[in-house]
Amino acid sequence: MDKTTDNLITLQEKTFYGKEKKNLAYVIGIMNMILHGIEAPNIIHTNTLAESIRDIQEKNRYHVILANPPFGGKERKEVQQNFDIKTGETAFLFLQHFIKNLKAGGRAAIVIKNTFLSNTDNASVALRQYLLESCNLHTVLDMPGGTFLGAGVKTVTLFFQKGEPTRSIWFYQMDPGRNMGKTNPLNDKDLEEFVKLQATKAESEKSWNLKVAEVDETTYDLSVKNPNTPEEAPLRSPEAILTEMEALDHETNSIFQSIKDLI
Repeated sequence: MDKTTDNLITLQEKTFYGKEKKNLAYVIGIMNMILHGIEAPNIIHTNTLAESIRDIQEKNRYHVILANPPFGGKERKEVQQNFDIKTGETAFLFLQHFIKNLKAGGRAAIVIKNTFLSNTDNASVALRQYLLESCNLHTVLDMPGGTFLGAGVKTVTLFFQKGEPTRSIWFYQMDPGRNMGKTNPLNDKDLEEFVKLQATKAESEKSWNLKVAEVDETTYDLSVKNPNTPEEAPLRSPEAILTEMEALDHETNSIFQSIKDLI
């Protein structure tokens, strides 16, 4: 971006927006934006889910939404009335909110618990169908356990673009080869292969494509099932193991006998 006065005003006043319900997180968000050079942050102290998605107007929609909504929480019945698909699960209400808040062609990356892809309750099935029909869910990143401290569940990141239905989904199963933790978080190097393969939706031992036409329309199950996982070597029979043990014992005895003959 060119360093012009107009661009600076756009960056300061018309680029970053946020909403936060909790008092402490709201203050931390404001402080973080100021420390990064945004002098008057567009962060509102409000419960996002208290707003009816039916009242969202085009002028208030966004080009890009990046979010890690809270999951596992429960919202009361009156809040659920603000949404077309009724559910007490906060993350599923937020996902509806994000889709409605995107402009046509708008892009989103949303972290959500992986059970969203396979839950069989009516709300989950309806929400997956809504996402697939209203957006192009082009990428699903399967995150390793422990990526988010205290989450207690595995998570996935959904990458989608609003305006066209999903035809094919590219999955990537991340395996950094170590346990995640507070002192051992994900880093840029862990994401290198994902970023490289995602550019072409290439298949590998960790990635594969799923055609939506092959998805069961009664469940819209999108659970992570890697068809490219290398097959493990078949286990040997007990007889083969015992035969090898006998051969090794015989070899060992021969070696001992040779040593004795030398003494």
